[in-house]
Amino acid sequence: MPATRPESLRIGIVGYGTAGQAAALLLTRDGHTVEVFERAPVLGPVGAGFLLQPTGLAVLWELGLLDDALAHGARIGRLFGETTGGRPVMDMRYGDLDSRLFGLGMQRGALFGLLDAAWQDGRAIHCGRRIVDVDAQRGVLRDDTGEEHGAYDLLIVADGAASSLRGVIAKPALDRPYPWGAQWCLVAQHDWPSRDELRQRYVRARRMAGLLPVGTRPGDPTPRLSFFWSLPATALAEAGTDEAAWRRDVASVWPEAEVLLRDTAVPCDLAQARYRDAVLDRWHRGRAVLMGDAAHAMSPQLGQGVNMALADAFALREALRTHADLPTALARYQHARRQHLGIYHFWSRWLTPLFQSERDRLAALRDRVFHPMSRLPGGRGQMLRVLTGTRRGWFGTVALPPGFEDALAERAGAPVTAVRLAGESA
Repeated sequence: MPATRPESLRIGIVGYGTAGQAAALLLTRDGHTVEVFERAPVLGPVGAGFLLQPTGLAVLWELGLLDDALAHGARIGRLFGETTGGRPVMDMRYGDLDSRLFGLGMQRGALFGLLDAAWQDGRAIHCGRRIVDVDAQRGVLRDDTGEEHGAYDLLIVADGAASSLRGVIAKPALDRPYPWGAQWCLVAQHDWPSRDELRQRYVRARRMAGLLPVGTRPGDPTPRLSFFWSLPATALAEAGTDEAAWRRDVASVWPEAEVLLRDTAVPCDLAQARYRDAVLDRWHRGRAVLMGDAAHAMSPQLGQGVNMALADAFALREALRTHADLPTALARYQHARRQHLGIYHFWSRWLTPLFQSERDRLAALRDRVFHPMSRLPGGRGQMLRVLTGTRRGWFGTVALPPGFEDALAERAGAPVTAVRLAGESA
């Protein structure tokens, strides 16, 4: 491991989601003094489930939490999507890129619990504190009661996609809500047959349902699936108020999924999700820096949110280790992460209308060409790199840590020898 930064910084973090949790843990371990400000009165996860990609798993490996994550999560080897008529639209397998790689379906509560339990030494969290302003020059936070906190040497703003502080740090080049959102919930896995696959079903781009195995969480040994139901954002408030109609809609798309939802209270057990697209030319100002969705909110279509948050925290830790001068460290962090994130913003913005919109012609084109294109050697390699989070720019590759891929293979009982697509570099 690289040597830690010689001087300890006093660091304030706004938000205790994945980015804030990982940053608090990584930076405390490096000897910094960290305080977290969380607006929720009680700590807890937000959301149902997600898919950890190799990039996110690599950060957990660096944190020593990979084995705990694997013990709770569900290993995913395939992503498969089809129309209600049975036409394949997407069929992506991690093994086609590298036999050692896989995704990991996890419950939000499981990852939240693992990161929270790991951050005990030097722990300092202020709950029920809504930060409304950031003085980036002085390193001071102000909450909604008018109380100031600080001064800090470094402020990390990680208050999510709907960040109220984003514009205080930098003026966004783009910051807009997506017109489509989703309902989410967790259901018991029971005898669901596709236990190592993310499955999706589509009705043009107007309806999308998904089921992702997400394993267990601490205190609950029941294996579960995360259910996703796509809706226009304007329909979220009323969706499910007529339970019978809602169940008929789901059954018309996916009868087997509706059976799994029989014990789900509708709409009470359905969480609502809304999304934003945010692009900033600059992620830092003075002593303050943005992280996670606060810095780069995007559609969930590529499923990279949690993975990018973990990668952000790790990259900032590395930049602070490497550069003693704070402005230089923050500039290096921004440069490294934007090199990685740019292509995901692009594809997320262009792919979302193919899966969540009223553009029937685009969806019809998707149904005809998306799957054939993914079977072409060049197209398959590009898509798999984007899926796994290892694409950088149009043709570059994010290097995973030495030994990480072999560690995955050993834990999965798979051959350690890599099998890569022709033309793919390590």
